[in-house]
Amino acid sequence: MQAEGGALVAAEESGGSDFIRQKIRADLASGRHPGVVTRFPPEPNGYLHVGHASPICLNFGVAEEFGGHCFLRFDDTNPLAESSEFVEGMKQDIRWLGFEWGEHLSFASDYFEQMYGFAVQLIERGKAFVCDLSSEEIEARRGSLTEPGVESPYRNRSAQENLELFARMRAGEFEPGARTLRAKIDMASSVLPNRDPILYRILEANHHRTGERWCIYPLYDFAHCLEDALEHVTHSLCTLEFVDHRPLYDWILDNVDAVTGPSRPEQTEFARFDLTHTVMSKRLLRQLVEEGLVSGWDDPRLPTLRGLRRRGYTPASIRNLMASVSVTRRETVIQLAQLEAAVREDLNRSAPRALAVLNPLRLVIENYPEDQTEELEAINNPEDPSAGTRKIPFSRVLYIEREDFLEDPPKKFFRLSPGREVRLRYAYFVTCTDVVKDASGKVVELRCSYDPATRGGDAPDGRKVKGTLHWVSAPHAVEAEVRLYDLLFTAEDPSALPEGQDFRANLNPDSLRSVSGWLEPSLRGAPPGSRFQFERLGYFCVDPDTSQDHIVVNRTVTLRDSWAKQRAQR
Repeated sequence: MQAEGGALVAAEESGGSDFIRQKIRADLASGRHPGVVTRFPPEPNGYLHVGHASPICLNFGVAEEFGGHCFLRFDDTNPLAESSEFVEGMKQDIRWLGFEWGEHLSFASDYFEQMYGFAVQLIERGKAFVCDLSSEEIEARRGSLTEPGVESPYRNRSAQENLELFARMRAGEFEPGARTLRAKIDMASSVLPNRDPILYRILEANHHRTGERWCIYPLYDFAHCLEDALEHVTHSLCTLEFVDHRPLYDWILDNVDAVTGPSRPEQTEFARFDLTHTVMSKRLLRQLVEEGLVSGWDDPRLPTLRGLRRRGYTPASIRNLMASVSVTRRETVIQLAQLEAAVREDLNRSAPRALAVLNPLRLVIENYPEDQTEELEAINNPEDPSAGTRKIPFSRVLYIEREDFLEDPPKKFFRLSPGREVRLRYAYFVTCTDVVKDASGKVVELRCSYDPATRGGDAPDGRKVKGTLHWVSAPHAVEAEVRLYDLLFTAEDPSALPEGQDFRANLNPDSLRSVSGWLEPSLRGAPPGSRFQFERLGYFCVDPDTSQDHIVVNRTVTLRDSWAKQRAQR
């Protein structure tokens, strides 16, 4: 294995396709495996996050690429934390990413009876024993990398006694934690997971599929290699934390009669990736949800796939990012900017454009007829000519962004100011002629004049302006709640904190700001999930909280220049 692993690392460093695909090609060419069967085995104790997108895309991707299939297999071996809600949620997320499993859906619980039989085989062959030590006592006797472990005083029970005790464990005669079934391997092994690991434990819980039929449950290390064998998986692709567990994976398959297919399953490890400015531990995500620090598992600030979907991220953008990140054996940290760039690139091609104003300032065109409304033609997507055009209303009273006006502008401010002419997108040239203020001196309205000859945004005499502003017609605009999402954590690595502090100390107090904005009327009735580029503002998505009387939109990502400016200021 060392020579093979070395060759794979060398191939990985030399460029070309990733080392897993190279290995699969070699296995097929040599006849080691007759085909390709993979699996994605999530535990249904939470919701999937963007870190899971990497193994999802890898397992389903290589199976499709090499003409095989991928099992979606739920590792439901811990009923204390699992539920059908999470099962269905994970299915939705995987389908949203664009993958289907067809008939290849399975659960660890499908194989509980067979696993019990394999455990009995180990006992009969003197390879497993029932242990009365508590989990704390087992851990205390495990030893260290430099010290061997201490054998359990129950290690040498007879096979018959172990069989009887294991049957009584199954029958529910013992309290949770009173006894475990352990493999009998080697307490002096240099591989810590091989020091007589626990294979079964007693749990008192209602399982989401099997109810109260079982009170003993296998651990993942025992279950997943057996499931791989029963499903004839050829390439069991795991993240690097399982590399030390590979000897146990092989030991179990060596000592039971589970392999009946044309080839034996084989575990190969690859590095997972981490994302900056967030946490991807299920435990920490659960803590954020249960403590009410976010609104739920689908909060758009979370890295969960359902959170990203609600925020407006596209499945294509996530798949494209996964394709751009090399599959290696070296841990990778992806900057949040890379993910946002992938989303921005996809939405730039696919999202229709719309006009919206988030911080409105009233603008009145005094020489425009009071009772007149006209429809102007606007481009739906300049990146996609087939998207066509739409009509937007124009009237005497408009809203523009407050940031687009300064009464006393600096030298390089090219937007609206007293006496300055600018272009209104798709409309006319306007010139600010007067400024109206309230009693406190705040600007509340601009008075302007327009040039009727510049309809469409160009002057027939060839004169140029440096500023182009977006706008909405005030009497036609649709009011909306606009949720401006930002980083959930201020630090790149929220968990890297001095002793005594926890990751919550890095929560960004400004991660969500809601404003009342105004949208062009074509967005009235847009269904939840609809994505748009609000011109000059960024990409936005209609939120599921939207109702007939109340539109809610989420900011997905800012435009490139806005993103760079905001990060620089921060």
